[in-house]
Amino acid sequence: MRVLCLARRAFAFSDCLGVYTRKCAGRRLCVTFLSEVPAAAAGNRVKKYSNDSRNIPGQFVCCHLPHRSVLKIQGQDTCSFLQGIITNDMRMLLEEPALRAMYSHMLNVQGRTLYDIMLYSLKEADAGPGVFLECDAAVEDSILRHMKVYKIRRNVSINPCPELSVWAVLPPQKNPGQAVSKPQLSSPEKALVWEADPRIQEMGWRLVMDSHMDPSAIISSCQKGDTEDYHRHRYAIGLPEGVKDLPPGVALPLESNLVYMQGISFSKGCYIGQELTARTHHTGVIRKRLMPVHFSSPVHDLEEGAALQTQAGKPAGKYRAGVGDLGLSLIRMAHAKDVLTVKSSKDTTVTIEVSVPDWWPKDV
Repeated sequence: MRVLCLARRAFAFSDCLGVYTRKCAGRRLCVTFLSEVPAAAAGNRVKKYSNDSRNIPGQFVCCHLPHRSVLKIQGQDTCSFLQGIITNDMRMLLEEPALRAMYSHMLNVQGRTLYDIMLYSLKEADAGPGVFLECDAAVEDSILRHMKVYKIRRNVSINPCPELSVWAVLPPQKNPGQAVSKPQLSSPEKALVWEADPRIQEMGWRLVMDSHMDPSAIISSCQKGDTEDYHRHRYAIGLPEGVKDLPPGVALPLESNLVYMQGISFSKGCYIGQELTARTHHTGVIRKRLMPVHFSSPVHDLEEGAALQTQAGKPAGKYRAGVGDLGLSLIRMAHAKDVLTVKSSKDTTVTIEVSVPDWWPKDV
């Protein structure tokens, strides 16, 4: 019954989140990660799933992320400007010295996700407080237009940074629950951003630097990975990112596990899309969740939104995105323990195993 109690306990989990939104030092301590779940509980087919496509013991893996872009936002009104259009609390990022990276969503007025972003405080702020904003490159122009709508009479400049590149530094394989130290840079001045991924610790670190530079030259024990390695790692642990996983105007932030990724504040006050999100959170009723799935065989022709069904033919969710035999799907919690199937465009039926990510709270 571990999955079915999710909606009932969502409200209890919000008390923990309140600590995060009010006190930076407590934001990591308030989340309890899964540590021990019976691997073969009787009658329960929902398993922890943390497959890792990498097999490089003891080495960090540096993956270039050409699908991610960087914008620079700076000016005296940076905090108040962003505070009204993102789900997280900008004051934490700009006023807490220990916090230099933050995850958040931008919502539409109906409370659905438009864009998922990461914000990094600028090291140098001669022109006033500012941040780097990392986003999906496919919607960079849309984000610029969206922000300019709300920029009127604000002392804020918003500029693309095509000369910068984003890298993910994934941690080496360790035993579950074993901490991994942040790698040291031989030339830290070359990194404009070098912070722990603000979503979950399993995603390692984020590095932003000039496009012509190679991170392997400044990070010891670092092996080059490619973008597919990065996506397989994400899908294996069930972490969504970008417009494929979070379709603009379709995905709901709480169904997308935004709370578990430290991406929302319920004490910051008003922002676009806040009403529906806060009401859903405080009722504690979330009937669907974005969860990692493992296909019985690799699929390459599944369309976004392909219907998942139980063996009895009941609707159980919708496919979002994936790579090979790994992916993410929006799963009805009532059917999360059932054997699910999906039909490809070639009318081939594929069996799906749904899993509970290790980084979800223990009481889910």
